Amino acid sequence: MSLSILKWFTRILAIAAILFLVIFSLEVFSGNEPFGKKLAGFLIHNIPALLLIIALIIAWRQEIAGGVIFLLAFIVMAVFFKSFAGNSASLIVISPFFIAGCAFIIHALLSARKGQQV
Repeated sequence: MSLSILKWFTRILAIAAILFLVIFSLEVFSGNEPFGKKLAGFLIHNIPALLLIIALIIAWRQEIAGGVIFLLAFIVMAVFFKSFAGNSASLIVISPFFIAGCAFIIHALLSARKGQQV
């Protein structure tokens, strides 16, 4: 696999996974509450997505650090969703963060190795 493909795969996967989380927060706009309450609920539901956007910015510049942050985010979400205690369906939602974290680290290591060989 080309390093360029791996580089962009990790970034696109992370962006798509974050957008997928944002889609779940759109459900707050249903119901009969006032718009201000709906907007506050939307912002509260998007705190994890905002933290993951920060992690993506870090990963874009420092791939190993960002990869570790994505792996930690996966572990935190797995504990929060009780993924390994009977709620295995949540692994479908959070597994892209594990894959992206591993891919960021692998890309950084392969890039460093390629740079040493030249």
